[in-house]
Amino acid sequence: MNAMGMAEWLRRRALRDPGHPALTFAGETLSYAALQKRVEEFADLLAAQGTTQGDRVAYLGFNHSQFLIAMFAANRLGATFVPLNFRLTGSELAYIVTDSAPRILISDDAHLESIDDLRGSLPCEVYIRFGADARGWRGIDSLLAEPNPAVREVAVDVDDPACILYTSGTTGRPKGAILTHRNFWSNNVNWMLAVNYNAEDVALTSAPLFHSGGLCVITLPTLMAGGHVVLQEQFQPGAFLAAIEEHRITSIFCVPAMMLFASQHEHFASTDFSSVRIIVAGGAPVPEPLLRLYGEHGVPVSQCWGLTEVATGATFLSTELALEKLGSCGVAGMLNEVRLIDFEGNPLATPNVPGELCVRGDTVSPGYWNLPEATAEATGADGWFRTGDVAYQDEDGYFFICDRLKDMIISGGENVYPAEVESVLYDHVSIAEVAVIGAPDERWGERVVAVVALKPNTGLELEQLREFAASRLARFKLPLELRIVTALPRNTTGKVLKQNLRAGVPVEA
Repeated sequence: MNAMGMAEWLRRRALRDPGHPALTFAGETLSYAALQKRVEEFADLLAAQGTTQGDRVAYLGFNHSQFLIAMFAANRLGATFVPLNFRLTGSELAYIVTDSAPRILISDDAHLESIDDLRGSLPCEVYIRFGADARGWRGIDSLLAEPNPAVREVAVDVDDPACILYTSGTTGRPKGAILTHRNFWSNNVNWMLAVNYNAEDVALTSAPLFHSGGLCVITLPTLMAGGHVVLQEQFQPGAFLAAIEEHRITSIFCVPAMMLFASQHEHFASTDFSSVRIIVAGGAPVPEPLLRLYGEHGVPVSQCWGLTEVATGATFLSTELALEKLGSCGVAGMLNEVRLIDFEGNPLATPNVPGELCVRGDTVSPGYWNLPEATAEATGADGWFRTGDVAYQDEDGYFFICDRLKDMIISGGENVYPAEVESVLYDHVSIAEVAVIGAPDERWGERVVAVVALKPNTGLELEQLREFAASRLARFKLPLELRIVTALPRNTTGKVLKQNLRAGVPVEA
């Protein structure tokens, strides 16, 4: 068996550290030996239901220990795991399930209704739910009680698909990024070398596992390193802060929205963060005021940069440089290359000049499921994956994210990067959340628009906001329009849905 196989490296870790805690969820802690036993039992169950090498197994549900058990079990059979976004509508789920064509679909009880009305039109052959048989679903408890013959682990090729992770679909239809066993292995090692995950780590995962950030940044690397993963069903600021103290958490993955909402919780100031050696932040640039706030509480925040198509990790910033390189996402990982190209596609090496980030290496997805044209467009013959993210390098070679290429505003011929403007506006005492977008403007081509959710019992006028930011931003970057909303629209991974704001989708004020 190749050690890069997902199921194989977990089996070897269980042999090495059978009694060490591996996974805690809802008050239950599984050792590595106990986790491996459940994986093997569930693999036997899946095999008894006809799952063979090359099949897909889909999973719909909140974070749960069963998610990871099902994933490793599917991989043990040489099948491909397809996590489903539990916040999607029925029609959105139907598109992904039809596209990936899983043989088996597993759902927790909270999401059965999302699938019940669709079952007649879906390609799945078996539907499995938690608990006992009910409502036309086979129950996990019922199936485990049956005499499922033990099956051997399937020898996989390291370039076989291990998972298909569908992108959040902020523009158009979601695309299924294929991640191979090699991709996951390389990503895990990349993270271990960059962040020093080890067997003594206690990692907190409350970001959704269906998203690459929740699965790949901290959960899988920690398990491969022999550490202890504390899994929460969903992110709730109060429970998140309480878990840090209860479990003496050492490492955490957060998207900026999670950091923001936790910082606004009434218990944030009194939370004991002394065990936390690192918060790895990704998914979007972290506003500098948030970086400074966590730094004041003694919590090193290390910004990373990556995306689903590169198994999350591409650049990493060490905690020692978190303040010195404030706002940077670091340098390329040990197992991948990163470069910038200009907006005509030529290599760019000039410091402080923005360009598009490209990635090459064993963490890069081989392509999109059923989308050869999109695959060819994203990855050229030279193997460099074009990410659509805009960044620049400073004189020391450290990368700083400007924004998504599609979010860049061109006002009066000048490029305006919303993340830069947002980072300044977040410092305003009245602002709880802010998103900066472009809007058509007869004079400037596009104008800068600040969409703001205010803190309770505060107010804000456009001229006040412009005056506040004038000393830190060039005039062409200052907002020409202010829109007040109750909250910013976000997708299930916490990213602001700027396309909704640009399209004028109503947000109640």
